[in-house]
Amino acid sequence: MEMIQAQELVYEYEQRDDEGNVIGMNKALDEINLHVQPGQFVAILGHNGSGKSTLAKHMNAILTPTGGTMWVNGRDTKNPQELMNVRQSAGMVFQNPDNQIIGTVVEEDVGFGPENLGVPTEEIWQRVEDSLRSVGMLEYREHSPNKLSGGQKQRVAIAGVIAMEPGCIVMDEPTAMLDPNGRKEVLRTVQELRKRKNVTVILITHYMDEVIDADMVYVMDSGHIVMQGTPREIFSRVEELKKYHLDVPQVTMLAEELRKRGMNIPKGILRREELVEAICRLN
Repeated sequence: MEMIQAQELVYEYEQRDDEGNVIGMNKALDEINLHVQPGQFVAILGHNGSGKSTLAKHMNAILTPTGGTMWVNGRDTKNPQELMNVRQSAGMVFQNPDNQIIGTVVEEDVGFGPENLGVPTEEIWQRVEDSLRSVGMLEYREHSPNKLSGGQKQRVAIAGVIAMEPGCIVMDEPTAMLDPNGRKEVLRTVQELRKRKNVTVILITHYMDEVIDADMVYVMDSGHIVMQGTPREIFSRVEELKKYHLDVPQVTMLAEELRKRGMNIPKGILRREELVEAICRLN
């Protein structure tokens, strides 16, 4: 069974004038088809307004389709009776951890989700301990979230999702407000979790370097999926990505510039080591 499946997914919302009158409909998602297998790491790219965050919110039933269907772990998100099961299957991590952390103490915040799910108290505290340990934040369990760094707060937010034991974690630009070290910290935490527990990870981002380890990359533009493939396949199409106002990893761009200057370097270079090896082979 697929963890996430979208079939001809459409989402429309009303456009209103300054007086609140409906003046038309805007189609934020237009017949999206998406298939994500359990344990996969899938990245979704797109410029602002492309529809990627709207798509992410359908994976947790924050939004529901106006056309087509979104299934999460085999459950139709339009079915109100499946709402709790959908949200238990796919946990959301948002861009700003301050909007997601509500407790005054780290361990209380992480335990909030399982408590809402009706998990017995003894099991809640075990989940809190396990999830904080999994993100390297156990020693901060009695700290105030307000005194943590941005990267630490985001790891606490991830721990809160892990504590609910979802099969899938949907991360909507989780590193946008972090410095480079904080970004690496958060992504390393998620990758280690994925490998240990076979959790499906869906990452919405505009940082190209964050997707090079993905199993599959989808590129969105104006509510459509316009490109899909492995990171190497996607980043081999530099000019096409530019058309959608997207960059490529810095090392990929450098390799492309060297290719344009006549150097025999393969397309789709993703890592510095690959570029060094390709240059050394020229000698």
